Amino acid sequence: MIFLKLGGSLITDKTQANTPRLDVIHRLAKEIRDWRLEMVRHPSPILLGHGSGSFGHAAAKRYGTRAGVHDAAGWRGFAEVSVAAARLNRIVADALHEAGVPVISFCPSASARCKDGRLGYLDVAPIRAALDHGLVPLVMGDVAFDDVRGGTIVSTEEVFAYLAHALPVTHVLLAGETEGVYASFEPRSSGAAEEDRPLRLRASAVVPRITLLNWDEVRGSVGGSRGADVTGGMASKVRDMLDLVAAHPTVTVRIFSGLIEGNVTRALLGEPVGTEIVATDDARLVGPSAPVNA
Repeated sequence: MIFLKLGGSLITDKTQANTPRLDVIHRLAKEIRDWRLEMVRHPSPILLGHGSGSFGHAAAKRYGTRAGVHDAAGWRGFAEVSVAAARLNRIVADALHEAGVPVISFCPSASARCKDGRLGYLDVAPIRAALDHGLVPLVMGDVAFDDVRGGTIVSTEEVFAYLAHALPVTHVLLAGETEGVYASFEPRSSGAAEEDRPLRLRASAVVPRITLLNWDEVRGSVGGSRGADVTGGMASKVRDMLDLVAAHPTVTVRIFSGLIEGNVTRALLGEPVGTEIVATDDARLVGPSAPVNA
């Protein structure tokens, strides 16, 4: 099973409030449709998600929603973030529907419960039922009630990590604006043979693979996110995905650019695009379109 996220920086202009990239959204919907047609003989279940980009993040940053909600103004902001996230979700769902993808939206705020910023509960039964009937669930980053903070925000990656405990996911694909995880530090000199050296990167290079073993070397040079991102930017996404593969060592994650036409279809078909995140080098699996049991 595949989880695919369409990042907020990909489907919106994160520097302009409430600004969708409609041409990109419709192209991505068609790429997902094309993959489904390609896989008609060996269908693989898929769950989609999307970030909030310039819709939810701008309001969330203004009200500090991620850190907690404790007064009337904060709760008005909580509601504003919810409405903004739902507005973008409707745009994405409509584009998928128009492309012929049988999508059905599930807003995490309807059932999510957090404790001090950590997602502790999400009703999975309706999502599982949708998959059983051949539908394509669509989740998103959203607000959530929190037993400690009052309210908070859960990212799509956090929703994916929770669902990975309940659904037979093998591949998590994160389509964003950049071509992968960039690092910007110079290689240290080493007399060791190339295959014996730890990971060494050129300035502004895309990291080909991140594992639990090389993350300490990489993380100091991984950047943040362009525009407002209350869920932490790229470094936070990588940490979330490393936590996911640590808990589920057979899962493979890819972070790649969805701005490159055809890249989403290529990633869904198992082609090596962007940065791969795995528990260890021995944990890699076959491409995501290999038939799996739902």
